[in-house]
Amino acid sequence: MPSSPAPRDPAPAAPPAAPERRLPGGPVLQDTVTAAIAAAFFEELASVGYARLSLEAVAKRAGAGKAAIYRRWPSKLEMTVALVSAVAVDAPEVADSGTLRGDVLAFLADIAGALRHRLPSRIIPDLLAESTRSPELARALFAAVRDTRRSKATRLLDRAVERGELPADVDRELALDFLAGPLYWRLAVVHTPTDPDYLDRLADKLLAAFRA
Repeated sequence: MPSSPAPRDPAPAAPPAAPERRLPGGPVLQDTVTAAIAAAFFEELASVGYARLSLEAVAKRAGAGKAAIYRRWPSKLEMTVALVSAVAVDAPEVADSGTLRGDVLAFLADIAGALRHRLPSRIIPDLLAESTRSPELARALFAAVRDTRRSKATRLLDRAVERGELPADVDRELALDFLAGPLYWRLAVVHTPTDPDYLDRLADKLLAAFRA
């Protein structure tokens, strides 16, 4: 049985320099400052969690003034949704390997890589927990992140249907839950290490469930 692909490090690379932007009737927004604030935000969020996150701490970590944050985002909620959403939207499409099994393995490898990375492994569970206490945060993140990610994952299933690997009436909602649920539970909830062949075995079980 082929071995699982090595998980890719999901940490975004530093964005390339871009022209400065000016808000209508307002100051020029320097993209280097925006990038510094975004990096500081994720570090601070991973360190203290959403509930204790303060814009003052983010500004201090970024070496910027608090006013620089407010020129970009009017509140902690809007800053969180905007920056987390940008990562979700910029995430690459699910790889097309040519087979359903290959696509599922690549998808699982990406999830495993994220959940083993220092920042996402702390940020994702914290935001999910905080969403249960903040309906406003939940609505914003689910619309911006969950729906975007599930839409990309749905294309994995659509390709399998087009190849004839899955029936046209496959339950996509249930299949999407299966794709992410077991690995998230193991790595983010019960924090159980995986054997080298774990993703291969999980992929086989998922394919059998999809076809059942």
